[in-house]
Amino acid sequence: MNSFELNKILGAGLGALTFAFGLAILSEILFTAEAPAKPGFAIAVVEGGGGAAAPKAAVVPIEQLFAAASIDKGATVAKKGAACHNFQEGAGNKVGPDLYGIVGRDVASAPGFAYSKAMTAKGGAWTALDLNAFLTNPKAAVPGTAMAFAGLGKDTERADLIAYLNSLSHSPKPLPTAAAAPAADAPKAQ
Repeated sequence: MNSFELNKILGAGLGALTFAFGLAILSEILFTAEAPAKPGFAIAVVEGGGGAAAPKAAVVPIEQLFAAASIDKGATVAKKGAACHNFQEGAGNKVGPDLYGIVGRDVASAPGFAYSKAMTAKGGAWTALDLNAFLTNPKAAVPGTAMAFAGLGKDTERADLIAYLNSLSHSPKPLPTAAAAPAADAPKAQ
C-alpha cells in the first residue's frame, strides 16, 4: 500500500469524525433544553376527603390469632431466620442468638452471645406479646438493636412463628388468649 492510499483512508476517517462532532455541536445549538426554574416534579395532592378512601382492614388482636396459630406454618416462617438463628436445642449461636426456649427466657441471656447495648438494656423476659412487638419492627421495639431484620408485617405469620418458638421448649408457656366476656353478662345457672 502506498502513502497516497493511506492518506485517503486516514482523511476519510478524520472527515467522518469531524462530521460527527460537527453534527453533535449543531444539534446542541438547535435543540437546547432550558433548565427548570425549580428542579423536580410537582405532585398534585388533593387535600381532604375528595374521593372514597379504601376501607381499612379490621385489626385482629394477636391474642385472638394465637388461638388459630399453626406450629407447622410457624416452622416455615422461621426458615426466614435460619441463616442467622438456630432453633434446635444445644445448636449454639450463629450471627444471632440461639432461639430454642426463647419464650419465657430472659432478654439478652443466650450464653456466649454478644448482645448489643440496647438489647442488654431492655431487660425482662421474652413473653409472647414482647416477641410480637419485636418481630413486628425490631428497630422500633428495641431502638439501637443490631438485628438487621426489618420485621414481619403479617399478623398471622407472627402468631404462627411465636407459636412455633413457644413449642421449642421442654415446658412451653401458655400463649395469651383474647379476653373473655365479663362474667356479669353471663346468665346465672339455677
